[in-house]
Amino acid sequence: MTTDGPVTAELEAAADRAESRRGLFLALPSYIYLLFLFALPLLIIGVYSFASRSRTGMPKLEGWNLDSITKLFTDDLIRSIFARSLIVAVLTTVFCLLVGYPFAYYIATRSEKMRNILLVFVMIPFWTNFLVRTYAWRVLLGEDGLITALGRFLNLWDSMLFTLPAVYIGLVYGFLPFMVLPLYASIERLDWSLVEAARDLYASGWVAFRKVTLPLTKQGIIAGSILVFIPSLGAYVTPDILGGAKTTLIGNYVVNQFLTARNWPLGSSLSMAIMMVMLVATVFYFRSGAKTL
Repeated sequence: MTTDGPVTAELEAAADRAESRRGLFLALPSYIYLLFLFALPLLIIGVYSFASRSRTGMPKLEGWNLDSITKLFTDDLIRSIFARSLIVAVLTTVFCLLVGYPFAYYIATRSEKMRNILLVFVMIPFWTNFLVRTYAWRVLLGEDGLITALGRFLNLWDSMLFTLPAVYIGLVYGFLPFMVLPLYASIERLDWSLVEAARDLYASGWVAFRKVTLPLTKQGIIAGSILVFIPSLGAYVTPDILGGAKTTLIGNYVVNQFLTARNWPLGSSLSMAIMMVMLVATVFYFRSGAKTL
């Protein structure tokens, strides 16, 4: 499109306003989605955190108080469940990192054809429903399961179903791809000439990895750790199916508050506390300057 007259400041301002309106219309569906499916539910949960309960347990939007929030810091049961959930989330992240880093390194250093095949294997679990996969682990870890039979044959373990190790196995299995994919993206973009330069300067393989490879893939480690830590902290399905009532985590406790105990204010306060922890982890990630997520 051409103009007959000179470009004036008014024309440039009109073009900027038209560009702004076009951007607003393009982003409008996303704004509506975030407003109704994220911001509004978050606001409702926040409001119920300060609500009170009737004698029958029904939440009442009156008599605003801080009782449920105070209980998070004073109730020994809640503190022990939250501490256990935090430990489980951290250890799950560490296990995924220990397993995922060598695997991602192996994938990134293969030929392009082999890389594509291995990446398909990493993503195959996503083709099946997470609930179905978790129930498959319940069968394997049960009394008549294959893993239980192997443990009895080796005289090393019995049925692990409804124990904490079973929860770790389920969480690591479920969230391992979230660790492998960011690590692969980070390692695949690595400038291997720097590693070769380190080796030319007589650095051993371990020293070259520790001084060059590991620091340059730090962003992938942080991204994968956050992607595993956040869902592990609020996990509900895996602890409920594989851990049973013996290993209650914070996700199960929140569900019980809403469905069984009918204590919506406490359940809302716990949900807000979990989101605060996740928010801190996310802020830490972005402040680290990472761009892999």
